[in-house]
Amino acid sequence: MSDDLEKMWEEDSSPEIKGELKNESLKEVSFWATEQLRLTSEVTVAEEKLADLKKELKDISEQKLPDAMRECNLSEIRLADGVKVSVQQFYSARIGKEKEDEAFAWLKNNGHEDIIKNVVSLQFGRGEDDSADGILQSLTAQGYTPSNKRWVEPMTLKAFAREQVENGTDLPFETFNVYVGQKTKITKG
Repeated sequence: MSDDLEKMWEEDSSPEIKGELKNESLKEVSFWATEQLRLTSEVTVAEEKLADLKKELKDISEQKLPDAMRECNLSEIRLADGVKVSVQQFYSARIGKEKEDEAFAWLKNNGHEDIIKNVVSLQFGRGEDDSADGILQSLTAQGYTPSNKRWVEPMTLKAFAREQVENGTDLPFETFNVYVGQKTKITKG
């Protein structure tokens, strides 16, 4: 860490506490809050560094090294330490939302519609299980093989679990993988 960066870190990470802390417990709270801030900063720096390293690795492995080998008319080379380096073709494709209609039309017009997956779904609200079951039975009777995915949205389940626990309801924790813990959050500013 450079001296300037270290000085800025020390200034930023020294919490401003009004008055002298005499209680050891409050000193421990201050210590752990400062430690959390320090680690949060380190994680952010490490994540940024990792993103930069991944970008640099991609540039070397997909551009610079293949270009250098191509200039030497090499598709493969073994280095002095026994490492084998070879250039191989790879492919990547994706259809962006803005090009879906165009891409699907092209596939269909060119006889490749069999690679297009088409999922038709209906969303039913709370208390509409009977209607959903009726439609599933109707589709099955017509020769279709409908699939039925049932789930509870994660945020809804979390709120439900909190409400049940706080109300003292006997909620089966293992069934719902409920975990009740504590976590600190520090907001600067």
